Amino acid sequence: MTYDLKEIFGYFTPEGTYLEGEPYGSGHIHDTFRVQTSESDKDNYILQRLNNKIFKDIPQLQNNIERVTVHLNKKLQLIPGSNLKRECLTLIPAKDGKSWIIDKDGNYWRMYIFISDHRSYNIVDNTDKAFEGGKAIGRFQAMLADMPGGPLAETIPKFHDIENRLETLNRKIKEDPAGRVASLTEEIKEYLSRSEEMKTILKLGRSGKIPLRITHNDTKFNNILLDENDKALCVIDLDTVMPGYVHYDFGDSIRTVTNTAAEDEKDLSKVEMNISLFEAYASGYLSETGKTLNEVEKEYLAFAPKLITYTIGVRFLTDYIDGNNYFKIHHPLHNLQRTRAQMKLVMSMERQYEEMQKIIRKLV
Repeated sequence: MTYDLKEIFGYFTPEGTYLEGEPYGSGHIHDTFRVQTSESDKDNYILQRLNNKIFKDIPQLQNNIERVTVHLNKKLQLIPGSNLKRECLTLIPAKDGKSWIIDKDGNYWRMYIFISDHRSYNIVDNTDKAFEGGKAIGRFQAMLADMPGGPLAETIPKFHDIENRLETLNRKIKEDPAGRVASLTEEIKEYLSRSEEMKTILKLGRSGKIPLRITHNDTKFNNILLDENDKALCVIDLDTVMPGYVHYDFGDSIRTVTNTAAEDEKDLSKVEMNISLFEAYASGYLSETGKTLNEVEKEYLAFAPKLITYTIGVRFLTDYIDGNNYFKIHHPLHNLQRTRAQMKLVMSMERQYEEMQKIIRKLV
């Protein structure tokens, strides 16, 4: 579908004049466009058509992002040499003062300043990048630890709630809507045999031993921008910033940073966790959060990657049993392939778990 980007640009209050706009990035949720302005001394911008089928309350979503970016901006102002437009996302208000608009066709849109001269990576190929990624997420969490006001809204309820995910899996196993359960004996056994252990973080939270904090909840590495020297710059994609446990962010980062193969690798012999990248990321992360986290949070950091890798595996398995209705697939067995690859990564983490714990203890 085509949109009149110049008209939509005109609903907002940017500096500069619209020159041209084109699709930007590889995101699957929103439609994203980069807008170039005519003036060389003015910012360029990101326009996004927001997916209100996944995010059903756009004002609530935008309120979360407004609160987070305003707080981060205030924190950065206290750090000498900070570049506010590059180290934090900047929302551009619409002419009515809101941070979003609704076009004549009922589409929701928002606008950010485009962060120039950045680098982002889907694959982490050295420990320096892993360290900087950990530093970026750690700084993000640490800066938000004292954000005033009430809790942020849950933009996707129970997103990382493994008890909820397991309830859904067990229900789909009983229903067997696509007639696949009989062929999945081994996969179901591997996942369900670990189910009680994976409830550990939720139990620690309910007992008051770890607090709910503000977490990003989608910390794959390409949501971290590095500068032209591959130093930590900015954390992006704030749609899922909401209450959570720090282990969700740390775990998802390790899942994506340290995997020696693709998320959907068919050849399971290629799937391992790179312990050197784990140590580098953890070092960067704890360099920023060491004074923020309590002792129990630190103690269970090594467990976090197992939990989040397992959780996404449960979601892939559930979707495969259900007939592939949620995740985009490229072939009928794609979710099964993903399911097996995530379990192989969990097993690799289990084999290296004692070493992971030693690394965390050394760093704290």
